[in-house]
Amino acid sequence: MEIKTEGIKTEEREVKMPRNVNDIIRKLGPAQRRRIENRADQLIAEEMTLQQLRQACKLTQQKVAKSLHIGQEGVSKIEKRSDLLISTLRDYVEAMGGQLSLIVEFPDREPVILSGIAEIAPISKSGHKSVRAAG
Repeated sequence: MEIKTEGIKTEEREVKMPRNVNDIIRKLGPAQRRRIENRADQLIAEEMTLQQLRQACKLTQQKVAKSLHIGQEGVSKIEKRSDLLISTLRDYVEAMGGQLSLIVEFPDREPVILSGIAEIAPISKSGHKSVRAAG
């Protein structure tokens, strides 16, 4: 990563001082600053933890727990886990009123919406989720 510098001349040589991004932003006009702040807000909004997503939806752990038919401590555990079953994530998102979609991204092609994985499998007469072979 390259650090931009401003020069300060001394008797012997010019000394390069690192520039702080806030110093650069302060020198921008109000319109440029607003555009940068709006884009920063967009980027921040694109990535959230489950807890931040729940809070952005103005929901409490208790409300989500009630929708999931679990205790509040269960929601807390889900929000702290870094490895979830897709069905658990789907249920959590649906409890907040959302819908889970999975998107696969490759460097050499457009993103693809993955189908069939986050969908609920139908319940068989025996009361178990049926397993469908991919074909």
